[in-house]
Amino acid sequence: MKFVTKAVSLLMLTATTATMSALAGQGIQPISPVQDINLALVELGKKLYFDPRLSKSGFISCNSCHNLSMGGTDNLKTSIGHNWQRGPINSPTVLNSSMAIAQFWDGRAPDLKTQAGGPIANPGEMAFTHTLAVDVLNSIPQYVTEFQQAFGAKSEITIDQVTTAIAEFEKTLVTPNSRFDQYLLGNRDALSNQEKAGYKLFKGSGCAGCHNGPAMGGTSFQKMGIVEPYEATSPAEGVYAVTGKDADRFKFKVPTLRNVALTYPYFHDGEARTLTEAVDIMGRLQLGQKYTDEENAQIVAFLKTLTGDQPSFQLPILPPSSEKTPPPKPFE
Repeated sequence: MKFVTKAVSLLMLTATTATMSALAGQGIQPISPVQDINLALVELGKKLYFDPRLSKSGFISCNSCHNLSMGGTDNLKTSIGHNWQRGPINSPTVLNSSMAIAQFWDGRAPDLKTQAGGPIANPGEMAFTHTLAVDVLNSIPQYVTEFQQAFGAKSEITIDQVTTAIAEFEKTLVTPNSRFDQYLLGNRDALSNQEKAGYKLFKGSGCAGCHNGPAMGGTSFQKMGIVEPYEATSPAEGVYAVTGKDADRFKFKVPTLRNVALTYPYFHDGEARTLTEAVDIMGRLQLGQKYTDEENAQIVAFLKTLTGDQPSFQLPILPPSSEKTPPPKPFE
């Protein structure tokens, strides 16, 4: 816990510095295509991302809650876990998550590799153990071969290798070439007049103070409900759950706004069903702004320009189980 607390504190300090720096130059950059990846690890990680055998039931995969056909989310207020348990928090998008300073709403994982191991062992999510998940993979001959090819090792599969491969695949899930990116890169005709007006309001109101960087979010932790309190329906307490500090109560990682038109519902408790509702609430609670219907529509129009090229690839064919592989048990 001490290590995690120090890590989050460092991340929050870094985030504050990054936020102030971003404000100096408006702080929003276009998304660049992914670079410097290990293709062998990506292909292996892709299979693991879609493989439900990493869960106790043999039914839930990473893609269950971070569906790449649905903006990297599940479009539910809170996600469904093992035995149809209702999750306590809204599932954040996996798209562009490599650009965030930390993972999860409370920042308890410093990077994608650490995050990848969390849901597997969470009793409310995939409900397995790392040991049992690795045992399953070791029971599948094709996986054993592919891990040896990817890592150049003769030893059995480890959870460190599993999370490394998943993280490498998730690094590829970036969404460049949105119309807003085209605008930032000099194409002034990429946005309509209404969308440009929305962008002007977005900057002028102070939204970019938190939603900055290439992902337009993920660079800081902020309290939900600065000007007015937010009545949450989720029991989640944000960074406080990690640090135990009262000052961190109800502080959450600022979500990315990239592809926000696809990642409804909004907020950590999923209570805002539409962008119109989300803009109204955030304006009042975070900025003390009461937008007119026209202003709200302009900002919403701008936010819809943030949808970039979605990840496109051939679905992986998963290695077949062997006689030693436990069968799925979705009803137990």
